[in-house]
Amino acid sequence: MSAPLDKEFAFLLEIEKLKSVSRATPVADNSRRENSAEHSWTLALYALVLADQAAPGVDVMRAVKMLLIHDLVEIDLGDVPIHSQGGTAHSSTAIQAAEAKAAERIFGLLPKPLGDDLHALWHEFEAAETPTAIYAKSLDRVQPVMLNLAGGGGSWLEYDVSWDQLETRVGAKIARGLPGVWAAVQARIRPWFTARGR
Repeated sequence: MSAPLDKEFAFLLEIEKLKSVSRATPVADNSRRENSAEHSWTLALYALVLADQAAPGVDVMRAVKMLLIHDLVEIDLGDVPIHSQGGTAHSSTAIQAAEAKAAERIFGLLPKPLGDDLHALWHEFEAAETPTAIYAKSLDRVQPVMLNLAGGGGSWLEYDVSWDQLETRVGAKIARGLPGVWAAVQARIRPWFTARGR
């Protein structure tokens, strides 16, 4: 077997670990928590299905690639729920450094230039400066909202999330890349928060 193929198989075996990383958000029927691999796969479909909402300049297939790899660093770090106390520290220097180290290790398993290309794609997603990365980041925030709504509140109940917190931590990021989607999502979720005095 060739050395590049050995490295590709090593990477593919390593990323299987993402299936064991539990997230705070339950699946739609509220029967269990979603894992990070399921989240990534679902986001890839969100990118395809909601492509008509993408801003000019968005490369939807590039966004699909970003979304398939964006959480691979959770193999090393686990998931930090956005509404947990640690979740508001996602932008901290320590978290960013740990994620960068994990990305270097995981993408470093691949042969060059493939590993370098995927690593650069991960950095583009994290920076959220290109139209494609902004689109992908917005989708990353939409999907858990839809699951929480479908599951009767999900992690919103667990973390006692208020409407203001949701708008600040999630809504602003969705609206940045998908304003029409955020408007439609708001109409669906606002009654849930209003009914509970949140």
